[in-house]
Amino acid sequence: MNSTVFLCGFMGCGKSHIGRMLAAQMNRELVDLDKYIVAMEKLSIPEIFDKFGEPHFRKLEAKYIRELAGGKIVATGGGALINDETAKFARESGISVYINTSFEICYRRIKGDTNRPLVMNNTPEQLEELYNKRAEIYRRNATYMVNGNTRDDVIADEIRKLIYFSEN
Repeated sequence: MNSTVFLCGFMGCGKSHIGRMLAAQMNRELVDLDKYIVAMEKLSIPEIFDKFGEPHFRKLEAKYIRELAGGKIVATGGGALINDETAKFARESGISVYINTSFEICYRRIKGDTNRPLVMNNTPEQLEELYNKRAEIYRRNATYMVNGNTRDDVIADEIRKLIYFSEN
């Protein structure tokens, strides 16, 4: 049976990129949750934040994660699995893998990204504080954790092994 794999971690940790690699290597469908929400809601993420606020966006993440079971690779948004109930659902319907990438690497990838309201509305120091707060939650809520500070192929290989282990 193919478990749904939920990739989690801070913005810029590599969820979407590693997710694309895994989906191609494992012949599975990749769903980038942020892109999925934009398509379903017909609004950009900044528009959702501006019109309805971050709590509404988090509810959308929880709603759509529940629709995405069935053997897919899901690259969640940075805040999707900080909700304990959503994280529990992800663990029970598949596996969740925390890509633990340093703040310095994440920040280098996300700084100036206008499609990320939290990046645009916070200083680097505030983002690092958010990173530290969320890191504890990711550790608690994920089924597995992998080192995101290494080469992409090494990260993908480690996750493939975890998927194989969990499915056999």
